[in-house]
Amino acid sequence: MPIPILMPALSPTMEEGTLAKWLVNEGESVASGDVIAEIETDKATMEVEAVDEGVIGKILVADGSEGVKVNTPIAMLLEDGENASAIEGASISAPAEAASKVEVAEQPTPAPQSAPAPTSTPSPSVTPISAVAGERVKASPLAKRLAAQAGIDIAAIQGTGPGGRVVKRDVEAASSGAVGLTPATATAEVIPLRAPETMPTDLGVKPGTYEEVPLDGMRKVIARRMTESKQQVPHFPLTVECEMDHLLALRKELNAKADGAYKLSVNDFIIRASALALKKVPGVNASYAGETMLLHHHADIAVAVAIEGGLITPIIWQAENKGLQDISESMKDLAARARDRKLMPEEYQGGTFSISNLGMYGIKEFSAIINQPHGAILAVGAGEQRPVVKGGALAVATVMSVTLSVDHRVSDGALGAEWLKYFKGYIEDPVTMLL
Repeated sequence: MPIPILMPALSPTMEEGTLAKWLVNEGESVASGDVIAEIETDKATMEVEAVDEGVIGKILVADGSEGVKVNTPIAMLLEDGENASAIEGASISAPAEAASKVEVAEQPTPAPQSAPAPTSTPSPSVTPISAVAGERVKASPLAKRLAAQAGIDIAAIQGTGPGGRVVKRDVEAASSGAVGLTPATATAEVIPLRAPETMPTDLGVKPGTYEEVPLDGMRKVIARRMTESKQQVPHFPLTVECEMDHLLALRKELNAKADGAYKLSVNDFIIRASALALKKVPGVNASYAGETMLLHHHADIAVAVAIEGGLITPIIWQAENKGLQDISESMKDLAARARDRKLMPEEYQGGTFSISNLGMYGIKEFSAIINQPHGAILAVGAGEQRPVVKGGALAVATVMSVTLSVDHRVSDGALGAEWLKYFKGYIEDPVTMLL
């Protein structure tokens, strides 16, 4: 019986996407693991792999189709011995289990152990081998490959994919023991938004004097998430000024000694300082989760990167354990792939703290909106020469204003001020970051 190939969910929050390009044609044979199509979400373009083998009998959704709902049949796969006539009269609706017959083609490097688990799936667990002895293990080719690399018996893993299939996230969770409540799975008390039944149509603008541009997927997500954050999170801002002359001198010295091997930016120092300050004041490295508060073990720093049509926040995982060179190289790679929309979901979803830097645009000072479920975000302004008083005398120093926006449900003013004290200390005496 022909098998429907369904539109996959490339992230826990994905509801629809664009089928950008088919990489196979009707009548072409595919095997498990073959890349068959490219799918675009609001922030990334990813390849998808076939899970079953067979022949592409009919393509139901053409290249470039937008707004394709998750679990919508996009093609029909003929099994061994079937021909195109078998498709006639066959059901092309999604199976009851809504099991997509494709899987995202992940990069070979597994997600960090501290990455939050996807929201739409239960926490995977390892079951005794005897429980599955003698049964055929249902697992994706990617999951089998990762399990073999990690030396894990695939039969001992309880699958959370379609129909109990073992998928990549199950292998990662089994190898890391990452089971439990995360910001993504926390049962937070969220106040539902009450959207108007219809948007206002009379804006007082004369017809013919404007162009109406539909919002793309990215802008819709930004609009929704920022509205929710402003409505649901009690923000409060704290601002300090940091002198940067010692940092700029150290940066120049380190880059000169690198002889082109790397080039540190001011933002690299800011990421490092933020991570170390979060370890000093763990109360700021927290998320609100209804009746509980999540204190994160690692400083996973999400950095806002402007891309065409919006922004994305690639994450430096466990930034407190990374040196300046490692942070610099990771950030350059993430930013480049973000602009090409080639990031995997686990590279920009999650994290524990955000940084938004508009200093390169000459913005002196601003407050940023918290990126839920993070408990705080640092807004970084431009470094500029300003008059300062030193030892009772007027002097000139390069000064940078930073504003920490904090979720008052998890942190108070004193805690935020303490975090800024440590951050300012690292920026003004950057050698202490190297210890």
